Amino acid sequence: MRPSGRAPHEMRAVSLERGVIKHAEGSCLVKFGDTHVLCTASLEERVPPFLKGKGAGWVTAEYGMLPRSTHERMRREAAQGKQSGRTQEIQRLIGRSLRSVVDMKLLGERQISIDCDVLQADGGTRTASITGAWVALHDCIQWMIARNMLTVSPIKDHVAAISCGIYRGVPVADLDYAEDSEADTDANFVITGKGGICEIQGTAEAEPFSEEELTQLLGLAKTSIAHLVERQKQAVA
Repeated sequence: MRPSGRAPHEMRAVSLERGVIKHAEGSCLVKFGDTHVLCTASLEERVPPFLKGKGAGWVTAEYGMLPRSTHERMRREAAQGKQSGRTQEIQRLIGRSLRSVVDMKLLGERQISIDCDVLQADGGTRTASITGAWVALHDCIQWMIARNMLTVSPIKDHVAAISCGIYRGVPVADLDYAEDSEADTDANFVITGKGGICEIQGTAEAEPFSEEELTQLLGLAKTSIAHLVERQKQAVA
C-alpha cells in the first residue's frame, strides 16, 4: 500500500494555472499534489555568444527552491555564493527538455529564459517544472505571435515529465516525498506528446533493477505523460 493510498498507476492531482505573473511573457503555476512550482518565461532579444549571427534562438532554464519549500528552512543558494550540483543538473534537464521540442531557426535570434521556482516540495519538483515550463513557454510564444514578432509557433510538440519508481517491490507512478525517500529504484522520464523519449534518469537506491522492471516503469511513465499532455492541451486551449 502506498502511503497516499493511491493505486500504483495513479498520479497525484495535477493542475496548470496560466497567467499568474503580471509582467512575464508567459507563466504557469503547476501543482503535482503538494508539489507546487511557479514557472515563468521571459523573452530576451539576445542569444548566447556561440549563436550570434547564426539566425537561431535559444531556450534555457533556471531552477531554485524557496527556503521554506521543505520541512526545514534551507539557506538560499545566493547566500552561499554558488549553486549546488543538484540545482545545476535540474535546470540543465529542464532546458534540454524544452529545446527538444522547439525549432530554434523559427525562433530567430532571441532567447527565452524559463525560471522554475519551487514554492512547496513534496517530491517530483523537476518533473513538475518541465510540465509547467512547457505551458509558460507556449504562452510566451503566443505573446510573440500576437505582436507580430513571429508568424508561426516554433514549438513542434508537447513535452512533459513524470517520476516513477519501485516502492516496496511495486512499480509506481508519480512518487511523493514519502515514497521517493524510501524507494528501491527512482527514475524520471521526459517524453514528448508524440511519444519520443527525451531523457530517462534511473537509479537503484538498493538492489539493482531488472530490464523487466525498467520496462514496467517506462509503461507507467508513458501512460502518465499522455495524461499530462492532455492537461497541457486543456490548459492552453
